Amino acid sequence: MNVSEIGVNLAAWIRDYAYALRRQAAGVVHRYNPQAYRQSGTEKPAVVLIPGIYESWTFMLPVADALRQNGYDVHAVTDLRYNGGTIEEMAELVGRYLRREQVSRCVLVAHSKGGLVGKLLLAHHNEDGAIRGLVAVNTPFAGSPLARLLPLPALRVFLPNSPELAELSASRHVDRDIVSIYGRFDPHIPGGSCLEGADNVELGTRGHFLPLGDRGVHAAILAGIQRLAG
Repeated sequence: MNVSEIGVNLAAWIRDYAYALRRQAAGVVHRYNPQAYRQSGTEKPAVVLIPGIYESWTFMLPVADALRQNGYDVHAVTDLRYNGGTIEEMAELVGRYLRREQVSRCVLVAHSKGGLVGKLLLAHHNEDGAIRGLVAVNTPFAGSPLARLLPLPALRVFLPNSPELAELSASRHVDRDIVSIYGRFDPHIPGGSCLEGADNVELGTRGHFLPLGDRGVHAAILAGIQRLAG
């Protein structure tokens, strides 16, 4: 990596955290109504949002807007709150929501840790086949070595050798139903988000959070949903 590339990545890193702060602040200041993203009468599959760790559903608002504009019935699982529990706990909350709302056909769209929750749902909470697949944006399927720098219990799952990741890695039969979208540089996932056996889509974006507001990422998400639902 040359000096110019390092400079571009550092600038993207700053913009990335500025974007994250704006989105978190907007979620606190504004009371967005998740029901405003619901649509009835559409033949398209429902889309269920799963945000990343310490993110509420409003963190994915730009994605939700793009999905609504394209005629999708968008579900926000508010029971997840800030997605701070274990992967299994969060998967159970989403599964409970799908049963309560009688969602019979859906695609999961997730960010970061949300993609791990989504893969667990596909592997162990999809007996009826209601979940057609997962579109994950910047998900650490192989973990991140940076998790060692912050020894918080909630972040242990991101350790490359964590038992949770080992179990998910062993569930390779669902990888074909996953579209993994990631960018050129992700400061939180140095090893990238490529998942063997999945449909991997690498874009020119930089950052971990900022790509959620990128139109190119939105187009890739929509294409991923269409492929999985087709």
